[in-house]
Amino acid sequence: MTASNTLPVFSLHEGSLPLLISIPHVGTRIPEDIAATMTPAAQRTEDCDWHLDRLYAFAQRQGASVLMPTHARYVIDLNRPPDGANLYPGQDTTGLLPVDTFDKEPLYRDGHLPDEAEIARRREAYWKPYHDALAAHLAKLKAQHGKVLLWEAHSIRSHVPRFFEGRLPDFNFGTANGASAVAGLAEALATVVERHGGPYTSIANGRFKGGYITRQYGQPAQGIHAVQLELTQITYMEEQMPYAYDETRAAQVEPLLEALVKTALERVESA
Repeated sequence: MTASNTLPVFSLHEGSLPLLISIPHVGTRIPEDIAATMTPAAQRTEDCDWHLDRLYAFAQRQGASVLMPTHARYVIDLNRPPDGANLYPGQDTTGLLPVDTFDKEPLYRDGHLPDEAEIARRREAYWKPYHDALAAHLAKLKAQHGKVLLWEAHSIRSHVPRFFEGRLPDFNFGTANGASAVAGLAEALATVVERHGGPYTSIANGRFKGGYITRQYGQPAQGIHAVQLELTQITYMEEQMPYAYDETRAAQVEPLLEALVKTALERVESA
């Protein structure tokens, strides 16, 4: 659970349900030796999936397992392949070891970009422990229950021109075009949002089809089903600094989020 600096690199709460919620971009810690090479933009950790531990607290109370890193995605991105391959060929995206923010601000001071040795060190110290824990706990839940749902929890600003035009739908469900979960799961979840009758929009396997974790671990033929939700931050928080949690918005979206997780788990269990 620790890197070479002895600080924990992830936390795992073990629950009783066949459900693991992974929140790989909720961390904010940047070790001092890495921070010393970075720009002020990096210190703001703006591209964090803010407050998702708080928003998904209901799931832990109901028996879900929850896995979260302590370190920021600027240290290394846990939702990217270990070789740094682009998950969306031909489209702009950030990599295994991001070098700029979503707004293309440099993360490193001139002459301080990490070399291959540093990338390998961070992969071993931060990326590997998280994935080892993820794989081990999925195997444990599958052995206990026969089937398991991996829910990849993410959030993003509603407007990020670098990656998409206009406003992003509020609920972006990804199952690698159906390959990572029981057939029709992403579409069924989008329908739950549409029938909710609230102000929220949704899409299945649109701009966000699921990152590395969804694609790597979702093996429905083996009983492991993975879905990613990329939720717009405007639904539960302020999208500008200081990125405050909005109690009113969060209280409105949480029951829908709870219904979505419940629907996904029921469909997996009946698959």
